[in-house]
Amino acid sequence: MRPYQITATERILQRIEIAHNYKKAGTLAAGGYIWHTTGSGKTLTSFKTAQLASRLPYVDKVLFVVDRKDLDYQTMKEYDRFEKGAANGNNSVKKLTEQMEDPNCRIIITTIQKLGIFVAKYPKHPVFQQRLVLIFDECHRSQFGDLHAAIVKSFKNYHLFGFTGTPIFAENASASGNPLLKTTEQAFGDKLHTYTIVNAINDGNVLPFRIDYINTVRMADGVRDKQVKAIDVERALAAPERISEVVKYILENFDRKTSRSFFYTVKGQRLAGFNSIFAVSSIPVAMLYYKEFKRQLEELRRDMTVATIFSYQPNEADPEDESFNTADLDETSRDFLEGAIADYNKAFNTNYDTSADKFQNYYKDLSQRMKNREIDLLIVVNMFLTGFDATTLNTLWVDKNLKQHGLIQAFSRTNRILNSVKTFGNIVCFRDLQQETDEAIALFGDKDAGGIVLLKKYEDYYEGFDEEKPSGEPKHHEGYRELIDVLLTRFPLGEPILGEQNEKDFIVLFGSILRVRNILNAFDDFKGNEILTPRQFQDYQSVYLDLYEKHKKPAVDKENINSDIVFEMELMRQVEINIDYILMLVEKFRASHGEDKVILASIRTAINSSIELRSKKELIEGFIEDINVSSSVGEDWKRYVSERKEADLADLIQQERLKPEEARKFIDNAFRDGALKTIGTDIDKIMPPANPFDRKSGEKKKGIIERIKAFFEKYLGLV
Repeated sequence: MRPYQITATERILQRIEIAHNYKKAGTLAAGGYIWHTTGSGKTLTSFKTAQLASRLPYVDKVLFVVDRKDLDYQTMKEYDRFEKGAANGNNSVKKLTEQMEDPNCRIIITTIQKLGIFVAKYPKHPVFQQRLVLIFDECHRSQFGDLHAAIVKSFKNYHLFGFTGTPIFAENASASGNPLLKTTEQAFGDKLHTYTIVNAINDGNVLPFRIDYINTVRMADGVRDKQVKAIDVERALAAPERISEVVKYILENFDRKTSRSFFYTVKGQRLAGFNSIFAVSSIPVAMLYYKEFKRQLEELRRDMTVATIFSYQPNEADPEDESFNTADLDETSRDFLEGAIADYNKAFNTNYDTSADKFQNYYKDLSQRMKNREIDLLIVVNMFLTGFDATTLNTLWVDKNLKQHGLIQAFSRTNRILNSVKTFGNIVCFRDLQQETDEAIALFGDKDAGGIVLLKKYEDYYEGFDEEKPSGEPKHHEGYRELIDVLLTRFPLGEPILGEQNEKDFIVLFGSILRVRNILNAFDDFKGNEILTPRQFQDYQSVYLDLYEKHKKPAVDKENINSDIVFEMELMRQVEINIDYILMLVEKFRASHGEDKVILASIRTAINSSIELRSKKELIEGFIEDINVSSSVGEDWKRYVSERKEADLADLIQQERLKPEEARKFIDNAFRDGALKTIGTDIDKIMPPANPFDRKSGEKKKGIIERIKAFFEKYLGLV
């Protein structure tokens, strides 16, 4: 656990002990709330708190209360990941009742709805007299109503704690409801510990946001009265022409915003870039957008997975008001949702619909596929805008009004840390939410938090900027232009980099360029202002990769300069040259009857600048030598790769004495999953019989694995 998580747990345990000693259980003095920003690890903190509290001699049970069935399931999975079997989940009030009566069930995870039914059904149950710790997750949401009051009234000897990323203060409290139960403090007691979004960004635990405001409504010439915009604005914003333009903008910018040229692996699956959520103002608007996406994608003949989900909500404007109720949807909305789920079933070979149980399973399946980046874009009204975490999600498209805690919660779906390419949460607003954003950041960070929570302007990253440090001395952050000037002056192309210190300086400098270029790529203004030509950039990439190869395995008698530098290999993969580009160049080379040596040089430059293609260099060069002037490059390439792969695999099996059938199955599975598993029983099954008395058997196995790795990298992405 991180220091702030340990502190939060300690504060809760201290409060339990003090309240117990002074016999204050059952009052707000016995509890309190923890304000830890969204994405900072509240579930782990709550787990350790529940675990330690359950071990106290004067605590009989710990109830961890969530406010949605999906969070019940999600929390149970998280708790099992921390310690299998440490907590007890339930899917019915009957099961919850059994757990309440079982002294061995020390930690129980349940929903506030099931707990409310239990309280109403068994008003004199003995558990109400026991010493309980109640921990409410996401206590900014549904815990301010009659259900909350009934629960805390029933338990007589309790300690009540809440965890929230966005507390309810007087400034963002609802105008309706019980006037004595409007704020987090009124519901749970004192604030015990704070860890804001500013703290989390400074500590590198979550990412800052980058926000684009896209103007989608142009006022007619001569109209200057701002009040005119407020007249039936939702109708204007839902106009088919505007819906079409927004969809067109998203499709044109989708690959760039979600970094689709970058490849990485999650759970053995090779993925390209990130995915996104599109938050819209109402169910009718969600239906319009879904249909328009389908129409434009079909027109473009573009393959992109778009899904949608919504349910009945008495107040669609409130992002906190979420349920799994589809029965009360109007007939048109429910029929449409059935059709959208049918599209989903066809895409993923599933069998969901809008009936109560199947709709909840649809939500769970959709949630998991979002996390696995199998969905490109998910259209929602309120669902998924709170409580949903996916590291592969980097972009939120917004066409609805958001404010205060709802805005921060929605934006925070995008800022989970994954890798060095995902440097910020990408927010694209089709409404002017700048004032609402500034106010929300001030409320949940502080009035000066904007410079930390939001990325700086394009000009700052391009030209450089000065930042005042706590010491009062300004620190200059070099911009892209300055870094490129240094690169061209100090390390001109074609001249060797001599000496280890110069090599180290180049690695650091080019790494800085890759990082700032990665940020600039998200700005529309960067296109055409890259300074370096594509060919120059590839040449510098080649030098960078040469140094990486040189220093990743230093000689025994040489100092490893990697100890104080970092190679930005994930950022290098973002600018990958793919095999289709190479084959396009090969086609041009073939058309020149093998005479155009400039194209040949371009092919070699592209290969040398790519991490992925370097391992395929021998394969590509062999193909070029054998190419027939009258042949089809695409078909010949497939045939050539298939033949070479089979020959190389046969040689590998024979030379290393691998078990043929098991080895072929192991390799096929690796290419299917996009990842090679070099530990575990699967790879042991393909190894030749080992002599238990041979001390070098471990080194031999390591050598075989290196050969298998080289084979896998050579053909990965080609078969």
